[in-house]
Amino acid sequence: MVAAGFGGPENLRVEEVAVGDPGPGQVQVSVRAAGVNAYDVKVYAGPGDRSRLPIPLGYEAAGVVTAVGDDLTRWSPGDDVIVFPASGAYASDLVVAADALTAKPAALPWTEAAGLLLTGAAAWHALEAAEVGDKDVVLVHGASGGVGLYAVQLAVLRGARVIATARHGAHPLLQELGAEPVVYGDGLLSRVRERARSSGVDAALDLVGTDEAMDVSLALVRQRSRVVSIANFDRAPREGVTLLGNGPGADPGTEIRNAARPELARLAGEGRLRVFVASTYPLEDAAESHRHIATGHTTGKLVLLP
Repeated sequence: MVAAGFGGPENLRVEEVAVGDPGPGQVQVSVRAAGVNAYDVKVYAGPGDRSRLPIPLGYEAAGVVTAVGDDLTRWSPGDDVIVFPASGAYASDLVVAADALTAKPAALPWTEAAGLLLTGAAAWHALEAAEVGDKDVVLVHGASGGVGLYAVQLAVLRGARVIATARHGAHPLLQELGAEPVVYGDGLLSRVRERARSSGVDAALDLVGTDEAMDVSLALVRQRSRVVSIANFDRAPREGVTLLGNGPGADPGTEIRNAARPELARLAGEGRLRVFVASTYPLEDAAESHRHIATGHTTGKLVLLP
């Protein structure tokens, strides 16, 4: 599946492409499921450089190893794996670098495995950067989003108390995960203060990029380095908070995110970290999945099935 032009999902096309044999340090994978992420839509939203077209889509998948480069001993045909980071993961078959593979636990379904690592690693990085630990009170903005659902669960596993902002409809799920939800919008600062009571707020994760999230976080967290944003590339540098990701001035946290991959897989395989799959689509319906995720109201992962 590629973006054949810039604009909207109507530009997505299925193409037949020769995969080729894996070379040194590479592995071929038969894809069982591929994760859909909001960034996938932004790749071709354009306008852009038409010389880049067609653009392969997708950054994470799960599948079975079918061939390995002659120099590899770590992986063998038949191994179940999670692939991240990848390029062009919306596909039936992939050739990727061997270091992009993580062993898939047998208990973890394909659809869940395909939606685990991109947003899961981002959540892990945010908690590390904010130094969230046992007994901390952490405010998570956008808690029902792709990164937020993992951030809430991982913070609870660290022993933190989580105050989570989300729309009303997501509150029962967040409570089930161990968070204390509050609705965003007018009066958010006073609602969070009331919820936190005398303990205050030790750290905040801005996963939405709004001025509201930034203003409330700055008002509540004493140490600005413990306010972490993955979305506000405008204000974060000016406010002196910690900015993560691939934008200008942000810390990509490559080593932290790579180290998190086997831990995330282990926790998910043990059932201690839940992966929520909202919907699945055939690969040829990727455009519809992009229309869905572009609404910004998806709770859980969207997954493509080749």
